[in-house]
Amino acid sequence: MCLLMFTVAMSCVVIALEAHCVVEKEQKEEEENYHKCFEKVKNLTVWDKELIQVALNLEYLEAEFFLWSSVGKGLDKFAPYLAKGGPHPIGVQKANLPPLLADVFFQFGLQEVGHLRAIHKGLKEYAFPRPLLDVSTKTWAKLFDKVIGKELKPPFDPYCNGLNYVISAYTIPYVGLTGYVGANPLLLSKEAKKLVAGLLGVESGQDAVIRTFLYQKRHEEVKPYGITVAEFTDKISSLRNELSHAFLDEGLVVPRPLGPEGLTKGNILSADKDSLAYGRTPEEVFATVYGTGTASKPGGFYPKGGRGKIAQ
Repeated sequence: MCLLMFTVAMSCVVIALEAHCVVEKEQKEEEENYHKCFEKVKNLTVWDKELIQVALNLEYLEAEFFLWSSVGKGLDKFAPYLAKGGPHPIGVQKANLPPLLADVFFQFGLQEVGHLRAIHKGLKEYAFPRPLLDVSTKTWAKLFDKVIGKELKPPFDPYCNGLNYVISAYTIPYVGLTGYVGANPLLLSKEAKKLVAGLLGVESGQDAVIRTFLYQKRHEEVKPYGITVAEFTDKISSLRNELSHAFLDEGLVVPRPLGPEGLTKGNILSADKDSLAYGRTPEEVFATVYGTGTASKPGGFYPKGGRGKIAQ
């Protein structure tokens, strides 16, 4: 009996080792393909690369936030070669998400891995390591105190339940997509425009999924604050407008003149009077994601600021 148990245990060990080797082999092959692809991507202009560096900062944030929140593991697990030895994110943790949301945001996180890979291929030597990111509950609490205009009690925690998490996710992809809209006319090469258009398409889709989920719950109160989901989105958008020093952002429910064709208060997608997406400049992007209203003053999710020529 003891011999049988020993044999079974050893078999399990062998299977586990074999599985581990397969995963390592797949990751190694992916990293090798990543480097080989550098040779196939046409060179972007220096200016194009500097503009796309702005996007690289945002994609790192999204990848880490979505992956950790959904499955409790981040870029260092799924694509460590893309992190390039950058510092481990502060405060990352698994959120208390229902299965559907965990699945959706895990997909989002993996999409961000693809975005990072595509950007690295385009930037080549201009691709920088992951910047220091802070998505701790403390950082989120400070942000939402600023959103509401007072200290929330208890502090807003994006990781405690699904609704809180999606509200927090509302703050991120939209800034990226407006940044891509703003960058597109400034790009010089067709290769850069193609890359940014591809990124914009998926970021817009992510934002639409988030807004649709929240729109369904727009009248629901976010406990224990007595503030509806729609009011939260309106206040988040108002803060982003304030930080950007421009009107580029709208919540889920708006005054009728701001709704599509001025015929509805519903605002499932944020867009201008012609239903075209708003665009942010690189300066407006950094001023917003830093939470300081100033592109030269780091803070919020980027305690040491973003990386790249424009950020510097």
